[in-house]
Amino acid sequence: MATTLLLDTNVLVRFLTNDDPRKADRCDKLFRRAAKGEVTLRLSDVCLAELVWTLESYYRLDRQDIAAKITAVLNTDGFEAENETLWLDAMRRYAESNVDLMDAYHAAQAAQASWPVCSYDRDLDQFHDVQRVEP
Repeated sequence: MATTLLLDTNVLVRFLTNDDPRKADRCDKLFRRAAKGEVTLRLSDVCLAELVWTLESYYRLDRQDIAAKITAVLNTDGFEAENETLWLDAMRRYAESNVDLMDAYHAAQAAQASWPVCSYDRDLDQFHDVQRVEP
């Protein structure tokens, strides 16, 4: 049985940005082990949210690039996310709209559960599968 490791955001940042080639190479080796089933890499919701924030605010990547990178990670063998289906939908919404990550995440969650979102944020109205209600 493969060992499960809870992955910290900085490991993904090193790999995705290659800002420290020595560390990025070590991350690549770990990810290859995961793809072979030697280890399972667990991604928390907090890790993924922090990753989006870091790539957006510090590395100034555009939302389509960020969404593509995170979607690729989520679809890589050996990685497990707490809410993978929700994150994949959130990344699609984030890439295709002008809403911030948390609104994209809430819209994905609301759509998945068929819940209305109680919010004053009219940006949510662009998602036809999400009903927004005000208090």
